[in-house]
Parts: sequence; structure tokens; C-alpha cells
Amino acid sequence: MPDGTISAEGATRLSAVIPCYREGQSVPVMHERLTAVFNELGVDYEIIFVDSGSPDDTPQVLAELAARDRRVTVISHSRAFGSQSAYSSGMRLASGDAVILLDGDLQDPPELIPELVARWREGYAVVYGERIKREGPMLINLARKAFYRILQRLSYIAIPVDAGDFSLLDRRVVDAINALPETHRFVRGLRAFVGFRQIGIPYERPERLFGRSSNNMLANLGWARRAIISFSYTPLDLIGWLALITTAASAIFALVEIVLKVVDPSAAPKGYATLIVVILFVGGIQLICISVIGSYMAHMYEEVKARPPYIVDEIINPPRPRRSDATSRRSSDNRDALAFLAHVSTPAQEEAPSD
Repeated sequence: MPDGTISAEGATRLSAVIPCYREGQSVPVMHERLTAVFNELGVDYEIIFVDSGSPDDTPQVLAELAARDRRVTVISHSRAFGSQSAYSSGMRLASGDAVILLDGDLQDPPELIPELVARWREGYAVVYGERIKREGPMLINLARKAFYRILQRLSYIAIPVDAGDFSLLDRRVVDAINALPETHRFVRGLRAFVGFRQIGIPYERPERLFGRSSNNMLANLGWARRAIISFSYTPLDLIGWLALITTAASAIFALVEIVLKVVDPSAAPKGYATLIVVILFVGGIQLICISVIGSYMAHMYEEVKARPPYIVDEIINPPRPRRSDATSRRSSDNRDALAFLAHVSTPAQEEAPSD
């Protein structure tokens, strides 16, 4: 069994971290389904909603929910920093023996959590959901499947295919990910990077229950670019191969033209059209190479600036720290997380009445 699966009170404590962006309709349903699952499991739990600058009524819905249920923690970011920053924010504050990551749109079914927990209790430190089938446009789904397989082939670590952020992470894994210094994060890649025993649970991912996704094709392409640049050097290696192939082809064509000039001058390439085609071809290759190098430099530039990955505006109902000596280390981790959040912002903490 993973280290430290028992909390101070003698019961397993689970933390659920849910990023929210325009999820006002989904939040009450998510809370109801999560509460039912945790009560069925008979565990101590906390539910951490992270509002990433939602422009709708999501902040109000979350505040009302936290006022009714003391187990609900709400972290509000000062603007939309993205789902990966929201997951990072929630994991820093989570105090559970294991942390469960779920999207706020209800496409990750909470009813699968008992199976994730069962695998965790068997000794797996990471249990992730494997999307064997998902509802939605066929072309987009095929593109997603192709991307995961390309990423796996290009990456220098083994990143599971069809595995999203939906997962259960043991406390050791959460601490390891929290300790990583990078700010431009791709959580499912970091989850694979830290290692430990991992296993996938197949499930079918439904369509969103409410509203429409804020991700479009350009956003998905940007997402793919970040993932590949974060965990692969293959594009840089391809530049070297491309330069070698282009140079070899140029030498071969030059040799062929010399031979034709000697053997049959009329058969040798002539005119400006050939020259223009060659120039455009080489220029296009150079632009592609510059673009790839520029992407890596931009990624490095973001990391070198060392800006915080998110800024917290408010925390409602901070998680309850453990008190016993057996869990003093985790309580310290939780206090460190609160101190980190206070460092990057000035959060106003509110205490909601007990349910």
C-alpha cells in the first residue's frame, strides 16, 4: 500500500481538485455526485474547486456552495491562467492522502473514483483514466488519438496514450510534482515524469453536460505544441536531419547538373523558374527550422522569467490541517502551500459555517 494512506483521524482522506471556467451549471451537480461517492466509500474528504477567472456566475455558485458545506474549498484566481495552473494551485493546497484530479465539465465521471481508490489501495501510486472512447465529432477525436500517439513516440519519457488529467495521485506523487520548479506545466506529462507505480483504468468519456468547451482548434494546437516542447527534443533532432538531407540532395543535384552539362547540355535545367523553386524550397525549410527553435526559446523564456503560474485572489474554507505527530510533515506541507499562495497574492480567507 502507498506510504501514508491513513490520515490522523484513522480514516483515509481524499482530496478532489476541480478546475472551473464557466462551469456555474456543472458545479452543483459535480458536488452532489462527488459527495455521494465519498460517502459511499466511507472516507474523510475535501473538495477543492479552483475558479480560473470565470466571467459568468461560477464564483457566486462556488461561494454559496462553500457556505453550505465546510468540506468545500474554493480557490479563486485573479484571471484565467488555464486548467494546468488550476490543477497546480489545487494540488499545492490539498491535504489528502491521495488527490483526485477531475475536469469541471463532468466529462470525468466521479462514479469511477471507487475503482481508482481500489487500485491505489492495491499499491499503485498513480491511477489514471484511459479514454478508450469519447463522444464528440469523429474528426476531432481522431486528431486527439493521433496526437497522443505522436507525443508518445516523440517524448523521452513514456506518456500513456489516451490518458487525460483525470487521475488519482498518491501523496508522494503530489509532493514530487509540487516540488518541480517549472511553471509552464503539462500535468499529465509531469505525472509520467515523476514515475512511481502507475496503471490506467479504461472508461468512456461523455460529452459535456452543460455549455460548450472554450477550447478551439487553435487552442488545441497550442496545447499540443506545449506538450511536445516540454517532453521531447525530437523536433530539434529533426532540424539536424533535415539540414543533412537538404545538403546531400543539393550535392546530388549539383553533380547531376554538371554531368548533364558535359554529356547533354540541352537536358540540363534552365531558366529562372527552377531557381525560384529551389530558393523557395530552401527558404521554407529555414523558416520551419527557425520556428521550431523559436518555440523552444519562447518556452525557455517563460521559465526564465519565473513568473508565478497563477495568482490567487481569494481562498474560502482552507483545508483542515492534520494535528498528530504521524502527520506533522503533511501539515507542514499544507502550511507551506498556504504560505506560497500568500506570497504570490494577498488572499482573503473566509470561514464558512459547518454543515
